[in-house]
Amino acid sequence: MVLLAAAVCTKSGKAIISRQFVEMTRSRIEGLLAAFPKLMNTGKQHTFVETESVRYVYQPLEKLYMLLITTKNSNILEDLETLRLFSRVIPEYCKVMEESEIVDQSFPLIFAFDEIVALGYRENVNLAQIRTFTEMDSHEEKVFKAVRESQEREAIQEMKKKAKELQAARREAERTGKKTPGFGGGFGGGSRSSGESVPVMADDYKPEPAKPTYTAPKPSPSGRAMKLGSKGKDVDHFVDKLVSEGQEVASTKSSRQSAQAAKIATPAIHTESVHLRIEEKVTLTARRDGGLDNMEIHGMISLRISDEQYGKIILAVENQEARGAQIQTHPNVDKKLFQSKSEIGLKNPNKPFPINNDIGVMRWRLQSNDESLMPLSINCWPTESADGCDVNVEYELEQEQLELNDVVISIPLPSGVGAPVVGDLDGEYHVDSRRGMLEWRLPVIDASNKSGSLEFSCHGHSDDFFPVSVSFVSTKSYCDVTVSGIRMVDGGQPVKYSSDTALLVEKYEIL
Repeated sequence: MVLLAAAVCTKSGKAIISRQFVEMTRSRIEGLLAAFPKLMNTGKQHTFVETESVRYVYQPLEKLYMLLITTKNSNILEDLETLRLFSRVIPEYCKVMEESEIVDQSFPLIFAFDEIVALGYRENVNLAQIRTFTEMDSHEEKVFKAVRESQEREAIQEMKKKAKELQAARREAERTGKKTPGFGGGFGGGSRSSGESVPVMADDYKPEPAKPTYTAPKPSPSGRAMKLGSKGKDVDHFVDKLVSEGQEVASTKSSRQSAQAAKIATPAIHTESVHLRIEEKVTLTARRDGGLDNMEIHGMISLRISDEQYGKIILAVENQEARGAQIQTHPNVDKKLFQSKSEIGLKNPNKPFPINNDIGVMRWRLQSNDESLMPLSINCWPTESADGCDVNVEYELEQEQLELNDVVISIPLPSGVGAPVVGDLDGEYHVDSRRGMLEWRLPVIDASNKSGSLEFSCHGHSDDFFPVSVSFVSTKSYCDVTVSGIRMVDGGQPVKYSSDTALLVEKYEIL
């Protein structure tokens, strides 16, 4: 077939959007579209009409027409199949079939039209491929954005840390009567550990009256660079720089406001000089009719030390996991010490752990196809009827010691059938029309609400609602592996440490 043009027009022949696939003048396409309504008055019930030179293949879209203009020698069956694909593409981008909505989404529609037809000939693509091509999803781009966001977060944290150090140095200088150090000498004082704060006594200063909230100043048009060694102005300029980046930092002119700024900059999770992170990732594939194909839990204990005096330490591990998890320690860890006393220490006790680095000291892996070991079981039961499909979805928390947060159960929806009719449900739901997903969202699933259900109706077949995917996070680990304490190598004194635990989902699907 040779497809000349694809257009969405009104019943009067007014073109809303039109895409020509062969070289054609504007007056030519406008004349063809204007002649179309006159040919419709013949009283015949067809989906195409012909003239001496072209064939019109059309489908009504409420008050509009999806219209294809082809040559007369084209295959009518291929024309109709192409027309159906065009008609399915439009609801993917337009919520309502109105002229204003078509105009708003004109560019995405034209891009989608170009994926269907190239140089007048139909491409071998389906609706899912068109959606993928137009979204231009790139794994490399996602990785780049994730790395950039991580770098920005680290830079912001570093700026907050430097601002706190400068403010503390200024308070100390004011209290002792010395000159305020600038950037050249502000970092030369006695070193302190990252978890230690600078004490401020109430008798050392007279607090000023409370001032209104600091407003970020407009950037100066002069564009002068920051001068090193400019004494007290350096501190203010650095804090102004933070404010211009969108951070809430109080003025350094008030000790009380400085204390408030330090409080704002404190992260939500307090970390000591020795910090542990226990992280597990779950990968699970289950069948819709019951049964578990595969479940893997990968866990790791990471150690971060920010003070050199705690470099030589030993971790006491408590392993109560009885489901057959395979445990492996880092090659530099003393395996005999771990096997005999369940403690983690370096092979060379005189060598300290690296400073300011996240080091994985122990990892484990649990693999099973026992359905009872699933963290959360999902039962999706579609029932086909004459009006469409009634779908019942249920969840049940299998491991009651877990507390799952931000749970999202995503159910695929058939394309081009409209929004589903949702009945009874626990939690809330959201329909993502662009991705074709019904998202069932639950803030928390724990032993108090270990089961729940969702009911909805939608046109389609049973296979259209699979695979069901699940995502969640948890601050409790799946495997019962913890660190019970940390002590120094020399002397055995206990070490104060902080820790956080995270259970994350890499893949969780019901096929």
